[in-house]
Amino acid sequence: MDSAAVAMEIPHHDAPVSLKKSRTAALEAMEDIVYGSVAGVVGKYIEYPFDTVKVRLQSQPDNQPLRYKGPIDCFRQSFQAEGFRGLYRGISAPLVGAALENSSLFFFERIGRAAVYQSGWTPQGQELSLSALWFTGAFSGFFTSYVLTPVELVKCKIQAPAGADGSGASQQLRPLSVVRDIYRHQGIRGFWHGQMGTLIRESGGCAAWFGSKETVTKMFNVLNARSAKTQGERDALVGKPLPLWQQALAGASGGVSYNFLFFPADTIKSRMQTAAIGDAALNRSFWQEGAAVWRQHGLRGLYRGCGITCLRSAPSSAFIFIVFDGLKRHFPLQ
Repeated sequence: MDSAAVAMEIPHHDAPVSLKKSRTAALEAMEDIVYGSVAGVVGKYIEYPFDTVKVRLQSQPDNQPLRYKGPIDCFRQSFQAEGFRGLYRGISAPLVGAALENSSLFFFERIGRAAVYQSGWTPQGQELSLSALWFTGAFSGFFTSYVLTPVELVKCKIQAPAGADGSGASQQLRPLSVVRDIYRHQGIRGFWHGQMGTLIRESGGCAAWFGSKETVTKMFNVLNARSAKTQGERDALVGKPLPLWQQALAGASGGVSYNFLFFPADTIKSRMQTAAIGDAALNRSFWQEGAAVWRQHGLRGLYRGCGITCLRSAPSSAFIFIVFDGLKRHFPLQ
């Protein structure tokens, strides 16, 4: 048999299958980026006024009496001074940040899942354990923190009242002017000021964000299966999405866990990022800033603004997961 005949008998399945697999992986990655961005923007519009209040509570100076008595008082003073639009001041940068953050989170979480399978932690084809899902969340948060820190730095400087003395004099900062100011005084490295706080918050917080959501989802799946009266009803539940209210509770649990467990890291980060250019506090390390808060206000100071943050994160995270999962389920990219 000549070489031409041999060549004709060789099956040609490998190339199309490989191409199909790579195309599928590329489309799934694109879904993570596009749908994660959409979900992030929706969630940011819901949570942003609460986030503004949180940053203002966290960034109150140590050497002055507290300007705000609590979240409600901060809402009241902010609304009286700036109106409703003031609570959305500087939202343009956070919208970009929300799109980047959530697309990065879902994208890197997928990479984390692939790493778990490739490492042999979980055999190919098996469902990931809860411990593995918590790990993929931490994996995702670690890498996302480097994307997020510059955006949060700009956001915090815009949200915080002007004046390091807490006077709160109105100053309409714009994202581009803040970016120029940071670069002029601190260079490129200045955009990652507060990175340690973001890294701790995102790595630990995202482990809780994804992990809690998946834990509650599995709990509901078990409860729904137990409540089914016949085998046919149980079979019908396989592959079927949870009822909307259960999806919302699962997503909300992730948001509350994310914020509560690692809130002190976020407090320290916000204080570092709202320090004025030229302020001595700008040169403090993450641990030095944390020690200063502890000496001045104790544990309560590290959790200042936590209540309002958990309150806003519950509906925001619920919407993010519902929108993301819904888009992937109903509008898969072909």
